[in-house]
Order: sequence, then structure tokens, then C-alpha cells
Amino acid sequence: EVSTEDPETAFFTLAKREDLNPEEGSIHHCLYQFTRNEKLTETNKLLCDVCTQRHYGPKKNIKSEKKYVYTNAKKQMLISLAPPILTLHLKRFQQAGFNLRKVNRHIKFPEVIDLAPFCTVKCKNVAEGNTKVLYSLYGVVEHSGTMRSGHYTAYAKMRSMNNRLSDLVLRGQSPQALETEPVKGQWFHISDTHVQAVSASKVLSSQAYLLFYERLL
Repeated sequence: EVSTEDPETAFFTLAKREDLNPEEGSIHHCLYQFTRNEKLTETNKLLCDVCTQRHYGPKKNIKSEKKYVYTNAKKQMLISLAPPILTLHLKRFQQAGFNLRKVNRHIKFPEVIDLAPFCTVKCKNVAEGNTKVLYSLYGVVEHSGTMRSGHYTAYAKMRSMNNRLSDLVLRGQSPQALETEPVKGQWFHISDTHVQAVSASKVLSSQAYLLFYERLL
């Protein structure tokens, strides 16, 4: 489905991307690259229904003759609905010829992340005037080993229940005020049946495979 947006705001975000300057090797840099503005030209041109009808007339004539008009375009992937729970999946493999290899590089990630630079300016369930969409880290999955074998462990934060987050999930209510500090709690490292309390710095130094954030309300 193609939706027509105001060209003046179609590529606008809740917060300025120019102010980011993300550090390479960070989750911010990953999100910045994933949501970057792309130009579709040459063999990647977009099939334009409006241009086709303008050039060949009504659609009924187009289908029979199979004539279409392709045009240069811009594409950008942005978040249009801020989720209550944000799950980020890092690609931990790289293809080299016919072989796949594990990527063990550490990717920096924060306890509190702001999604506003990656959200469309008309993002749903964000209160009018808000220029921040904050999330607090509560879980990490880490993989050790190779592409052929390995072991999964997890870090989880034990914290008090967030009733307002439950309201957002069940009723879709837009938060009016956002906290800026991470949700307080104790981190634990879980490996099979072994559970051990750990510090936040230990969690942030892990080689994350999956990151789980909850929206700060």
C-alpha cells in the first residue's frame, strides 16, 4: 500500500538526526544506518502509478498494454508506532563466499535509549510536543561460540511491575510524561540453571545478540 504524505514532512523525524553523530560500533549507529535516507535510481526506480496514468491514461488501458512508468524516488524506513516493548535483533553473522562466520564484535548499547531520531514526525502514541521516545533496558540475550556450536545465556533485570506500561499494552494510551532514568532493579545473569547477580556494567559489556527495552512512561 502506497500512502501519499506531505513532501515537506514525509522524511521528518521527531528529533533531529543531524544532532546524533552516532559512534561507529554502537546501537545508535546501527539504527542510524538502518533508517538512513536512500535514493532509488536506475534499476531501483519506483513504479509510479500517478506518472503512468499521466503518461498512458486510465489503468484499464495500462494493464492490456503492460506499459509502466518508473521514476527516481527516495526511501526511508522510520518507526510510525512506538511499541511498548522494543526488541532489537543484531545480525551476528557475515557471509564470505559460500561460508558464514560469526561476528564477535562488541556493539555498545545504553541502559536508556531515545528512539525519537528514528521515529516519523507523525509517530502514533507519542504525545503532541514530545521530542523524546525513551526506553529502558531490561533484558539481553548473549551467544558465545561459533556458527556451528555455542551457548545462549541471558541477562535480566528484576524490577517492580510497571502498571502504566500494562495500560499502554492493553489500552494503547499515549504517555504524557516520560522518565529519563532507567528503571531501578537488580541485574541477574542466567546460564541454564545457574543464576548470579551482576552489575549493570557487566551487562553493558556483553556481546548482545538480542536487546529488550521497555518504554519509560
